[in-house]
This record gives sequence, structure tokens and C-alpha cells, in this order.
Amino acid sequence: MTWTEQQLPADHAPVKSGKVGVLVVNLGTPEAAEPGAVKRYLGEFLSDKRVIEIPQIIWQPILLGIILNTRPKKSAKAYAKVWTEDGSPLAFITKAQSEGLQARLGDNVLVRYAMRYGNPSIPDQITALQEEGAERILLAPLYPQYCAATTATVVDKAAETLMKQRWQASLRTLPPYHDDPAYITALHDDIAAQLSALDFVPEVLLLSFHGMPQRTHDLGDPYHCHCRKTARLLEEALKASRKSAGIRIETSFQSRFGRAQWLTPATDETLEAEGAKGTKRLAIAAPGFSADCVETLEELAIEGKAQFTDAGGEQFAVLSCLNTSEPGMDMLETIIRRELSGWI
Repeated sequence: MTWTEQQLPADHAPVKSGKVGVLVVNLGTPEAAEPGAVKRYLGEFLSDKRVIEIPQIIWQPILLGIILNTRPKKSAKAYAKVWTEDGSPLAFITKAQSEGLQARLGDNVLVRYAMRYGNPSIPDQITALQEEGAERILLAPLYPQYCAATTATVVDKAAETLMKQRWQASLRTLPPYHDDPAYITALHDDIAAQLSALDFVPEVLLLSFHGMPQRTHDLGDPYHCHCRKTARLLEEALKASRKSAGIRIETSFQSRFGRAQWLTPATDETLEAEGAKGTKRLAIAAPGFSADCVETLEELAIEGKAQFTDAGGEQFAVLSCLNTSEPGMDMLETIIRRELSGWI
């Protein structure tokens, strides 16, 4: 049934029920840019069986004995480079997105945000929404391209929360939106505006998506196909509007981890190869990230720039993610209103 205001008899005890909630979810972040906080975050993240698909009897000794004793210090240095007075960029941008959606959707919807790993947690935020009267909740993972290691694990955690409840909320899940016209339009408008604002014209626009092990693709995960389709549709849109005239558009995958074969081409290798073959001006965008984070602000903007310029490149720019831009917020409102159809 369509959402209606709760109608209670005059002598009825006060209740909080009959409301609709939206929970936007992003990957997560440590609570501080220091090794202890990063270790706690990585411990949770890398213990997820959807993220690391290695038998736990093999993986846990490696994780506990090696990785969590070496990687947190290195990762903390990367986080420190992008940390702000507001804390983690991913956390405060996701919070701002939820607040922007709240303003757009109005008082008939309760909007909150959560991190899959770290805080605020999915269980805590689902419980908070229910305590505020939300009986119907739209779970909105902010991953445009579906992957079992991202979207599916958000759904797993929400289901795990509901498993423990006697009175469960009704739950919907925002589908992947990698080819949604609203998403492609938002990317086009935002990237075109940022390209126009640069003080140079790039020879290459590199679209960098987060990498995944090749094995995930071989086992049937659609992530690689979703990324490629996003890149193709975005390139077509930019060319149709003549916003990329003279710019060659390439696609790559970043953030490799471990020795396994990952999706190719790799972003770092692509940047080095472009510089080495004579490309002097390059811009990079990360359309798979809904908010800027350590992977865009440090891995691309700092490490990526060094990789490109050390190989012979000269002018380099990293474009911002959609974040809370007008195109980005218009897109989020459009797809979330669509999924709330019949509830509001």
C-alpha cells in the first residue's frame, strides 16, 4: 500500500510506526588515520568471506599473522594524506549525501547512512530507523556496478540483522545502476563540466574502476561487464555531446592486492605506459566510486600523478567523484524515488 500518515484513536498510546526509511551504504573507513584504527577496520573488511574467497583455515593465519601486522602502518600513512578536520572523506561525503537526500525527500522518509565496515554500522542504523517508526526500509548500496564483494555483502549484513529480530521491517534493495540513464547523464554532466574547467586539454581521459580478482569474473560475477558497460555508455554520451572531442578514452582497474591475477589493464601500469609512450596531458575519473576516498584522493591523485609524471607525462588531473554535486544528487534522488514507488 502507498504510505499514509498513521491514524490512531485519540486514546491510543503513543507509537512510532508506519514510516518509510532509506539507508544509504558505502564501503567503510577507519575511524582515525592511525595504525590501530586501520588494523580494526582491515580486520573486519578482510575477514569478510565475500571479500576474500579463500578458505578461512588458510586465510586467517595469513591475515592475523602477516597482513594485520604489516599493512595497517602503510595504509595509515595513505589515510593521513587525505584526512580532514571532518575526518574520513568517504564518511563525511556519504553523510552529506544522506542529508541532501533527506532534504529532497522530505519528512515522509527517514534517511540515514551506514558503512559496511566500521561505523555507523548497518545493524545499528537499521535498528535506529525501526525505533523511529520505519516499517519499510530501502537499503541503498552506493555501488553503481554490482559485485558480490560490495553489493551482496551489504545485503548479507542487513539480512543478518533482520534474522535476529522478531518484528522485521519490510526490506527493498536498490539495484545496481551501472547503465541507468540517470547515472550516465550525471556522469556526463559532471565530468564534462570538470574537463571544461581544467587549464589544459587532456589527450587521454582514463576511467579507473576499483579492481577485483579475475577469479570473481570467471565464477560469474557481473562486475567487469558492468564497469565496461558504464565506460562504453559514458564514452558514447561524451562523444555525442562533443565534450570529449580529441580526447582518447581508456578504461582501467586499480587497487590490486596480493599475488592473484586481477582485472586488467591495471591503472598504475596504464599511467606508466601512457607517460612512456609520449602522452603529456591526462585526466582520470573514477566513475565507480560514489564518493571520493583514499582510493581516489591518495592512490590516484598522489600516487597516480607520480606514476604518470615519472614516466614522462607533464599535466595530470584527477576529477572529483559525483559526491554531493548537483548532477550526483539529482541522480540519487531519481533512482531512490523510483525504488520507493508505492511506499511514498
